[in-house]
Amino acid sequence: METSNNPLEHVTDVYFFGTCVLDIFMPEAGMDAMTLLEQQGIRVHYPQEQSCCGQPAYSSGRPKESFAVAKEQLKLFPNPWPIVVPSGSCGGMMKHHWPELFDGTEWERQANEISSRVYEWSRFLVDVLHYSPKDTGTPMKVAVHTSCGARREMNVHTSSWALVDALENVERVVHDHESECCGFGGTFSMKHPDISGAMVSDKVKALKATEATAIISADAGCMMNIGGKIAKDDPSMPKPKHLATFLLERTGGKTYEEQA
Repeated sequence: METSNNPLEHVTDVYFFGTCVLDIFMPEAGMDAMTLLEQQGIRVHYPQEQSCCGQPAYSSGRPKESFAVAKEQLKLFPNPWPIVVPSGSCGGMMKHHWPELFDGTEWERQANEISSRVYEWSRFLVDVLHYSPKDTGTPMKVAVHTSCGARREMNVHTSSWALVDALENVERVVHDHESECCGFGGTFSMKHPDISGAMVSDKVKALKATEATAIISADAGCMMNIGGKIAKDDPSMPKPKHLATFLLERTGGKTYEEQA
């Protein structure tokens, strides 16, 4: 009998790193992301001491401050389980930049081991769990926005697309400026508000032109930026929705807000 060498073939437990933005501003989306994992038979462990991955300081050229924040996260994942992150940008920090951040320190080996277990949430659903959503909703047209980190660091824009495309009654429309940044960029939007504002204006204009009835993203920072611009300039447009919440709605599950 042949045996598989894939260590994730029979995964039963995962850590969930919720990200500070999702935890503080959109906890309901994080709950929906965990619910979808649990629906696939996964036991989700949420380390209560988690805070920030250190990305804001790191991308602002402050590695010492980033190091101090990220070091506190290393102790949160003692068991050899996958670490699922519902954000391409935070996932990219943990997977690709933690090894650089801790290089040459006593935490180097631990950081490298942890980074090897990091999976962006949509990629974990598609590649590890082979999740195929069964659509129970009515026909609709949606536009998907993927963050720069999701697209350029983690290459997970394709898994977000795959999950949406698997929904029988959903048409995913490609919008102009789809591959471009929404202008959030963490501290970039605070340091360069005029440039950031112009970028998100272009993004919202392109999304509106699709006439999509839903705007979907798997990154909370982008959702806040795009959603804020929509609320200010054109509240008639649909408010951005996290991919996890959208999938739960389309597959007949109860979202966190519906259960509250």
